[in-house]
Amino acid sequence: MKRNSIYLVMISICLLFPLIAYGQNILIKNATVMTAANGTKANTDILVRNGKITRVGKNLSAGNARVIDASGKYVTPGIIDAHSHAMLDSVNEISYAVTSMARIRDVLNPTDITIYRALGGGVTAANLMHGSANPIGGLNTVVKFKYGRPIEEFLIPEAPPGIKFAMGENVKRARNAPGQPRRYPATRMGTLETMRDAFVRARDYKKSWEKYRAGKTKVPPKRSVELEPIVEVLEGKRLVHAHGYRSDEHLNLMKLANEFGFTVSTLQHGLEAYKIAPEIAKYKTGVSIFVDYWGYKMEAYDTIPHNAYILWKNGVLVSINSDSGERIRRLNLDAAKAIKYGGVPEEEALKMITLNPAKQLGIDKMTGSVEVGKDADLAIWSGHPFSVYTKAETTIIDGEIFFDRNADISKRSDLETERKRLEKLEANLPPNKRGKAGKKDSKPKPKPTQKTKAAGGIK
Repeated sequence: MKRNSIYLVMISICLLFPLIAYGQNILIKNATVMTAANGTKANTDILVRNGKITRVGKNLSAGNARVIDASGKYVTPGIIDAHSHAMLDSVNEISYAVTSMARIRDVLNPTDITIYRALGGGVTAANLMHGSANPIGGLNTVVKFKYGRPIEEFLIPEAPPGIKFAMGENVKRARNAPGQPRRYPATRMGTLETMRDAFVRARDYKKSWEKYRAGKTKVPPKRSVELEPIVEVLEGKRLVHAHGYRSDEHLNLMKLANEFGFTVSTLQHGLEAYKIAPEIAKYKTGVSIFVDYWGYKMEAYDTIPHNAYILWKNGVLVSINSDSGERIRRLNLDAAKAIKYGGVPEEEALKMITLNPAKQLGIDKMTGSVEVGKDADLAIWSGHPFSVYTKAETTIIDGEIFFDRNADISKRSDLETERKRLEKLEANLPPNKRGKAGKKDSKPKPKPTQKTKAAGGIK
């Protein structure tokens, strides 16, 4: 059935995507452009050539570009989700406390329907991360949601590599997973010790290679795919994205990072980050949060909807993430809540789902705002993106349209017809309706004689 489901998804892609433009030059006319960098510009055009934003201004000429009339509509940078598990066939490798050798890159599924739904919410890129079962988890992958393309086209080669850290209840609960042997650590202090031990081992591993390369030893050290990524963290070459909820744990992690000479890129979730906002700013660490989602477990209890505002007011780089295949479609409304709770300025709220996550992921030089020279990753909205009545109409990545609401609607009847046809295929029928199954045998069964007894020996 899984194979048939994938087949159905691929048929859907083939039906939808002939109506979607690939590699065209595009001129978006007369839009209200929320740049996320240089304010909001009314009645403005955006010219896209070869996947890049080449001009932003009024009364631009189209040349040979496809013209999209955006009169009465809004254009924003494509939304970037700084914490996602979309398109993953596997999330957690829970067997060890340190699984820095595991790669999310190896389990990407380009047919995941979550991708298309995210595009329908104006999302163009995401940070795909390992789960939170380990103090030090696997390696993340940053992608653009180029639905219908090979995996290689999803990847953003320029994105700095990253790794997932985790603290709190998820790490402790993983040791009691059904069918798994009990695993250290069992406490919050054990979690921090596991991290410190890994960095001590990585520091020693780094020194052993330095001695070998300097000719001080003759035999090269044994390669460790576990320690290599942690060495990259020490060298500032790999970003740390750290799951956690409680302020004391996140503060301890930042102190640990300071002890070993690196900076945590983002504190993920950070529901209590408002309690330590000045300290987070001091350590130059970002935070990626939910706005008003909490209370689903004990450590996610003590937060406030003004978290984003307090962090922003203290100069912390804040982004809003989904960590969900559902909320990823409504990140524009989560950004609007930052205005409601505390009064974050409109452009600063927009940055929390565009430019700020781009900075946290190290891709802000190429995407995250509407500026000349950046990748044409854009969302066209039917109205103001912070309104509950607004829908994303068109989502563009690298100058190519990957979601078109009108094309989607026009093809729904064809998709429904194709679905019904596929459901009638023998392979998709219930077992009793396939082939001869469920039909009477060609040979009649012999009638029981008077001597035949029913079950239990009773006539």
